[in-house]
Amino acid sequence: MIKFLDLQKINAQYGAEIKASVQEVIDSGWYILGNKVKAFEEAFADYCGVKHCIGVANGLDALVLILNAYVELGKLKKGDEILVPANTYIATVIAITKVGCVPVFVEPDEATYLLSTEGLQAHLSSKTKAMMPVHLYGQLADMESLMAFAKQHNLLVIEDSAQSHGAMQAGKKSGNWGHASGFSFYPGKNLGALGDGGAVTTNDDALAEMIRTLGNYGSEKKYHNKVEGMNSRLDEIQAAALTVKLKYLDKDTAYRRKIAQYYSQHIKNDKLSLPQWEETKHNHVFHLYVIRCADRPGLQDYLNVNHIQTIVHYPIPPHKQAAYTRYNNLKLPLTEKLSTEVLSIPISPVMLWEEVEEVVRLLNLY
Repeated sequence: MIKFLDLQKINAQYGAEIKASVQEVIDSGWYILGNKVKAFEEAFADYCGVKHCIGVANGLDALVLILNAYVELGKLKKGDEILVPANTYIATVIAITKVGCVPVFVEPDEATYLLSTEGLQAHLSSKTKAMMPVHLYGQLADMESLMAFAKQHNLLVIEDSAQSHGAMQAGKKSGNWGHASGFSFYPGKNLGALGDGGAVTTNDDALAEMIRTLGNYGSEKKYHNKVEGMNSRLDEIQAAALTVKLKYLDKDTAYRRKIAQYYSQHIKNDKLSLPQWEETKHNHVFHLYVIRCADRPGLQDYLNVNHIQTIVHYPIPPHKQAAYTRYNNLKLPLTEKLSTEVLSIPISPVMLWEEVEEVVRLLNLY
C-alpha cells in the first residue's frame, strides 16, 4: 500500500534530534511557556519575516484569538461581516461564528480554488469589516490583489495559513501578508507537531500583546485578569519538536514540489483535472496535491484496489453542514461541485520515487 501520508517515517527522519530536544524539556521540569516555546516563536517569526509569533494550542484557536483580539481592540464587533471562501475547511468558518461575526461565503476562483478579488465586490456591504483568505492545499492566494482590495475598502485581512507554511509571493511568505495570520501545526501539516499546536503571526504590536493576554486566561500578570480570555498555549514539548522540524521545512517542501512537478508533467488522462500553478514560482508548498474527477467514487475505489491511499478534502462544504443549518439553503454551485469531485493523492517528503511513478502509472491507466 502506498500510504497517503506516513507520519512515522516523516518523524523518524529527525527522530534522534526530536527525542533529544524533548528530553531537555522533560529534564527541565518546565513544561508551559518556557524556553522552548520562546525559541520556536522567535525562529518561526524569523522564518515568516514577521515581528511576532505567538504559540497557541491549535490552528482554530489561532484564528479565534485573532478575531477576539480585534473585538477587544474595538476593530470588530458582533454582527460584523467577514468575507470567506466557501471552499474551505469548517474551522475557518467556526472561528468567525465563535466570536459572533457573520461569515459571507464567496465562491472561489475556478482555476486555483482560492479566494480572489473577482466576486468580492458583489458581497460587500456596510457591515463588511474583514476578509479571511485561505491558502488552501498549500497554495498562497493572490495576496497582492487581495491586499489592494482590502486597502481600498478598509478591511482587515486575516490569513488562514494552516496549510501553507513557507508559501511565498513577491518575496513575502504566508503569514506576512495580512494584518494577522493563523497557522496550524497539526501532525499532518507540512510543519507538523507531535500533537496539536498552532501560532499567530503579525507585525501589529498591540494585536500581539492582546493575543498573548487572551490565550493566557486574559492575564498579563498571574492572577490579574485583564480581559475574559481562554487557555490556549503551545506547550514546551510541541515547541521542542517543531523547532527541530522547522530546520528541515524548506528541504521537505522542495521535495514536495519535485513530486508535484512530476505529477503535473506526467499524469495524462482526460478524465482528470490537475492543479494549476506556476512551476517557476514558490507560491505553492503542496500540503496536498488535489485532482478532480467527475466520477470520484469510481476513481477512489480503483486506486484503493490498486493499493493507493487517497483522501477527500472536503466532502461537505461548511454551508451544507448540520452545524450551520442557517446557511444550508445557500446556492454555491462551484463549491458544491468541487466537494463531489476533488481527491487528494499521496504526496510527502518521504515518498519513494518508485511510489510516485506508480501513482502516475495507475492514474494514466484509469
